[in-house]
Amino acid sequence: MRRYLLLLILPVLVMACGKQEIKEPVEYTGPLREVENMEMFYTENNNIKVKMQAELVYEFQNGDREFPKGIYMEFYDEFEKLESTLRANHAYYFKEQDQWRGRGKVEVKNVAKNEQLNTEELFWKPDDQRIFTEQFVTIRQQGDVIYGQGLTAKQDLSDYVITHPEGELEVNE
Repeated sequence: MRRYLLLLILPVLVMACGKQEIKEPVEYTGPLREVENMEMFYTENNNIKVKMQAELVYEFQNGDREFPKGIYMEFYDEFEKLESTLRANHAYYFKEQDQWRGRGKVEVKNVAKNEQLNTEELFWKPDDQRIFTEQFVTIRQQGDVIYGQGLTAKQDLSDYVITHPEGELEVNE
């Protein structure tokens, strides 16, 4: 009886000791850090230039950052007076290009001129202090609304060019 039992167990043991498959390690490409309820200030000569708030931030190994729940930024002049604001439903910072992209409902306001820009995608170059897009834009001024496709502007909307403008303007004679 022992011989038969051994003969039954031996093939099972031989099969269990077969070659094991070795899998290659999978490289992790997700975020290295995750920050919740972030508030950050960029300063120059002890003056606040930019205030940034985000509910959630992912930071990646290459230095890129993603803001999946949106971003809110305030831009200040050399006297720390609020010039403009930017809000986007989703944002991404590309470290290699030193460029930001806002998507979803993107809104830029010039506080002094009471103007507002709305679009679905907007890029910002901090070094140049310029914003630009190829998407459809709407600019609301006091009493006027300008529409168009594509825009380049200063980050505070004090000077802008709409590539293909449309709309009606009120002219005082």
